[in-house]
Amino acid sequence: MAGSSAERIGYITRVQSFSACHRLHSIHLSDEENKRVFGKCNNPNGHGHNYKVEVTVRGNIDRHTGMVMNLTDLKKNIEEVIMVPLDHKNLDKDVQYFSTVASTTENVAVYIWDNMVKALPSGLLYEIKIYETDNNIVVYRGE
Repeated sequence: MAGSSAERIGYITRVQSFSACHRLHSIHLSDEENKRVFGKCNNPNGHGHNYKVEVTVRGNIDRHTGMVMNLTDLKKNIEEVIMVPLDHKNLDKDVQYFSTVASTTENVAVYIWDNMVKALPSGLLYEIKIYETDNNIVVYRGE
């Protein structure tokens, strides 16, 4: 297969950590329902996480550069989409999106996906994986 002209597909994953606080609370539920559904995570003063996010892109490995995407560009996109709006923020109060959407890790993944897909070349974004804790991990692929 060496020297073949077949297209090669590669996956690149960049890992980034950020810290943020939030309160699990839905405006679509009563206070009583919020307490029942979210338990201690519905604490009015919120709680924090040190999130770890993996952003994976998928595409053809360029024959000339040997890259799916320049990692410098991916790092810049992650800085703009994740770090600037989310790092050291109160997700519910500092990020407009979460004023009407519960700041669950699933919804954080959707938020990151929706903004990352706009920043990256078309069709490259493959997966967002967020580690809320060592035991709680969310994967979102735009579906």
